[in-house]
Amino acid sequence: MGQPAEKQRRATYADLEAVSPNKVAELIRGTLHVFPRPAPRHARASSGLGAELTGPFDHGKGGPGGWWILDEPELHFPDPTAPDEIDALVPDLAGWRRERMPELPETAYFALAPDWICEVLSPSTEDVDRSREKMPIYAREGVRHAWLVDPIARTLEVLSLVSGRSWERGPCHRDAARVRVAPFEAIELDLSVLWAK
Repeated sequence: MGQPAEKQRRATYADLEAVSPNKVAELIRGTLHVFPRPAPRHARASSGLGAELTGPFDHGKGGPGGWWILDEPELHFPDPTAPDEIDALVPDLAGWRRERMPELPETAYFALAPDWICEVLSPSTEDVDRSREKMPIYAREGVRHAWLVDPIARTLEVLSLVSGRSWERGPCHRDAARVRVAPFEAIELDLSVLWAK
C-alpha cells in the first residue's frame, strides 16, 4: 500500500506579503497566484478605461458622479473554506457607489465588495481572471457588474450578476465601438481609447 499523498499547505496572507513588489499577487482559496506586472497593452487598456470613467463618475465632470473608481485595489473577503483566512483579490479597476461606501477605508485593503470590477485579460492571467478562480468569488460577494477587457483581441465583455448568484453574459463589444454599458451607461465610451495605437 502506497504512502498517502502529502496535503499541500494552504498559502496565507504572510505568503502574499512576501512576494516581490515587482509582481502582482493574489490569494484565492488558499492558493497564492503570482503574476508579472502588466505588459504595455494591458497597462494601456486599464489606464485608458480608468481615465474615461474617473472624470464623469468619480469626479462628476461631464457625468453624474457618485462613484469611487480605483486602480488595482486589494479586496479582502472571508474564505468560506477556511475559518480565519481570506481571499485577497486585486482587480485591475473597481468602483463603489458612494451611497454604499461614503468614505474610503483607513485600511490598506477593502473589505466591502465593489459594485463593479474590471479585469484586463492577459495570457498569464486570463484563466484565473475569467472564470475558474475570481469570478465565482466576485459573484459570492455580490459584485453586480463585471467587465472583461482583452487588449489583444480588442474586446469588452459585459457580465451582470443574476439572482445574486451567477453571471449572465451580456454583449461583447469590439474594436472602435462606441457603447453605453451598465453601470456606466450615462456616458458613451469610445473603446478605441483603450487600445495601443
